[in-house]
Parts: sequence; structure tokens; C-alpha cells
Amino acid sequence: MTAKDLAAAVTSPVAQRNPRRWLILIVLCLSSLVLVIDNMVLNVAIPQLSTDLGATTQDIQWVLDSYILVFAGLLLTSGSLSDRFGRRLVMVIGLALFGAASLLAAYASTPETLIAGRVIMGIGGALIMPSTLSILITVFDEEERPKAIAAWSAVAMVGMVGGPVMGGVLLNHFWWGSVFLLNVPIAAVAIIAALALMPESKGPWTTPDLSGMVLSIVGTTALVWTIIEFPAKGIEGVWPSLILAVIGFSAFIIRELKAEHPMVPMHLFRNRVFTGSSFSLVLVVFANAGLLLVLTQYLQFVLGYSPIKTAVAFTPMALAALVCQGVGAGLVGKLGVRTMTIGGLLVLAAGTGVLTTLTVDSGFWMPAVAMALVGGGAGLAMPAAIGALMGAVPPEQAGVGSALNDTIQQTGGALGVAILGAILANSYTDGMPESAPDTVRENLAPAINSGDATIVAAAREAFTSAMSITFTAGAISVLAACVVAFFLMRGAKAAAPESVPAQDLVESH
Repeated sequence: MTAKDLAAAVTSPVAQRNPRRWLILIVLCLSSLVLVIDNMVLNVAIPQLSTDLGATTQDIQWVLDSYILVFAGLLLTSGSLSDRFGRRLVMVIGLALFGAASLLAAYASTPETLIAGRVIMGIGGALIMPSTLSILITVFDEEERPKAIAAWSAVAMVGMVGGPVMGGVLLNHFWWGSVFLLNVPIAAVAIIAALALMPESKGPWTTPDLSGMVLSIVGTTALVWTIIEFPAKGIEGVWPSLILAVIGFSAFIIRELKAEHPMVPMHLFRNRVFTGSSFSLVLVVFANAGLLLVLTQYLQFVLGYSPIKTAVAFTPMALAALVCQGVGAGLVGKLGVRTMTIGGLLVLAAGTGVLTTLTVDSGFWMPAVAMALVGGGAGLAMPAAIGALMGAVPPEQAGVGSALNDTIQQTGGALGVAILGAILANSYTDGMPESAPDTVRENLAPAINSGDATIVAAAREAFTSAMSITFTAGAISVLAACVVAFFLMRGAKAAAPESVPAQDLVESH
């Protein structure tokens, strides 16, 4: 072989491909799956653990919120640490923490112990999630990356639908702690596979931005807390945390602009593709955040589905998402990231529009069609938008770029649950007769369980009408995401491959 042939072989994308990359992808998907399943299964287990542990409503709220607060608050710091110390190392530490904390939660005998377990699980989750996407970006080249991102994204949909079904089966045969115990073997297998199959990757060493880390934790945690508490307490109850969030983020931005080695490269936000992808993701996740919660109540309380039947009813959404993610991964190279993103968003908006037409007598097929459109649209748009966002991030900062993606989606989701939840609750109350007791005017479940046929009929109509208003707001948000993507994502490309020096490649063989 001539020197010219050797150079061509070394710089060829195929030559640079890791032969274990698809096995590595399975490990990354498994690591993400444990987080998604855990959150979905927990919702099913809440009534049982509340009874067995004697947990109050406030305790249950802390079981849910403690994880979210810690997870969201540590994402940016975790991404930065993974770039400096090694993405595989950080992910393995996160899996070990998550597995150990799941064991603690499974055998908790008091609400306080369970909350402590959830806090540690939040730390582990924050270490796992950014590392999975950043490792994916460094392992797969530009040609194969859309397929890999589509598979990684599909995990969320599989866990979202499979989690409640699995939770229902476990709770029918075991105690509530089994939903946490499930995480332990998955985490153990992922750790062993990661150490055996996955190469380590990191960016060039820079001094850790400790001030930026602290300020990002304070700002993000305060913001998420404000969003969580706002629906119940109103602005007068959350203004201290809102002020803290504003101060924390303002100080963080000033720090990052002046730092020699900033934790988050603020110049990314001057890139219109990065900004367009970010805002599109925020608006889409905002619209979808309350979808499961709203539809679950509609299917169970309005249509009378059992919990297991409700979980199975989401199958069209999951299947459509899986199919469209595969189709989208094959088309994104031909049609372009912006076209694929906008096309998916239009399908998603159409599905959300169909959801606004549901009635108390819709039966199975209309919700199934709507959910299939929602799943298909998300399956086309989300991987393309995530790929565009990561394409604007320098490869050496893939970890913090992935963390930015996760933080953006967490913030959009929290805002969606808070704002759309408030729209749903207020619209439902306004739709109920003023003569009805306050308990049934403010909450659907007591109204359905009241035994009063008049109140039950009024509640079903009021909730369906409120749901239509809520999904209308969601559809507007998705259409706004289309506009943002159209104007800001021109020329967007999927994440560029990390350069591999020829010398390193030759030595590795």
C-alpha cells in the first residue's frame, strides 16, 4: 500500500468507525432506558407506597420533586465534568449511584429514606444522561449518526409506554419496592458492558469552572422549583425562588462571558442553528409535557379505561414514534435537518389538533389516530433537532452540549406541566356548575367517584372541554416551533464527527 493509499484509508469515515459502535449504542440506550422507566413506573406505584409507608401528600410531592430538582440542577455541571474527566467514567459512576440508590429506595421503611434515595438517584441520573448523548456523538460519524440518535431517542418512547405496563405487572405480583429494584440489574449490566465495550473520550484538559458550576446549580434549581410550585402557590408564593433564579442565571452568564475556560461556551447562542434548535425543542417539549398526564386522566376517568388498558392505549404513539424515527434517520441526509424538523413538527401539530376534537364519546380510534400522529411527528422532528443542536457544539465540548440539550428539554417540560396544567385546572373549574361542591369543582377524581350521575356527567364534559383548550395551547406552541425552525435552522447539519488524528488511529490498530 502506498503512502497515499494509507492516508486515504486513515481519513476515510469507514476507517474511523469503531467496530463495536452498535454494541456501544445498546449500552447507551440501556443507560437511558433505566432513567425513563424509573420515572414512568414510579407514577404507577405512588398509591401503594403512599399507603404502605404512611406518606403524606407533601411526602409524595417531595418523592417526585426531589429527583427533578437534583437532576435538573446538576446537568450542566455533569456535562462539563464528563468533558474534562471522561464521559465513560462519569456515566459509569452515575449508573453505580443510580443502582445503589434504587436499592435504598426499594427497601425504604420511611418516607424520609425514600426521599433520600430519590435525591441520590437524581445525582446518578444527572451523571448518566449527558454522557450517553456525548459518547454517541463521538462514536458515530456523520453518516450513521442520525440513525444512532433516532435509536437513542426511541428509548424514551419505549420507556414511556412500557414503564406503566411493567409497573402494573410488578405491583400485581410484588410490593411497591420492586419498581425500584428493577433498576439494579439494568444498571449492573450497563456498567459491565460500558467497561468492556466502550472507549473513553474526553475533551482537552482545562481548569474546572467551579464558580460557573455553583451558579448554574443555584439558578437551575431555583428556576425548576419556581415552576413546580407556581401552580399551587401563585406568584406571591414563589417570588423569592424566582428572584434567586434570575440572580443566579444573571451571575452565571456574566461569569461565563468573562471566564478564560467557561463551563458553557456562551458563543454557541450566537449560532442561529443552535439557538433555533434550542427554542424549537423548548416549544415542542413544552407542548408534549402534559400530554401523558392529561390523556391518562381522559382515558381513565372520561372513557373508563383500567390502568393497564390505559397504558396499552398509548401503543399507537410508541409504534409510530419508533417507525418514524427509523424513517427520519434514513431521510434526513436527503431532505436536510431543517426540512425533516419542520415536517415532523407539522405532523405533531396535526396530531395535537386532532386531540382538541376528542369528546366524551370518542371511543378508541380517534385518540389512537391522534396519538399516532403525535408519536410520528415527534419521531421525525426530535432526533433531527437534537442532531442540529449537537452539530453546532465543538466536539471537545460534547458533554456540556449534551447537558445543554437535556437542560433545555427539562426546562421546557417543567414549564409545560406548570402552565398547561394550570390552563387545564382553571378551565375545568370554570366548566363545572357553580352549585357543585368545591372538592369536585377543583379535582376530576372526586367528581367521578362521587356517585352523583349529574356531577359525573358534568365533570366528564368539563374535563373534555378543558382538555381541548389545553391541547389548543399545545398546538400553538408546536406551530411556533415550526416558525422558529424555518427562520433559524437554515443550513443546519447533523452533529459533525469528532476528528481523529491519523497517528492515533494507526496506533490503535
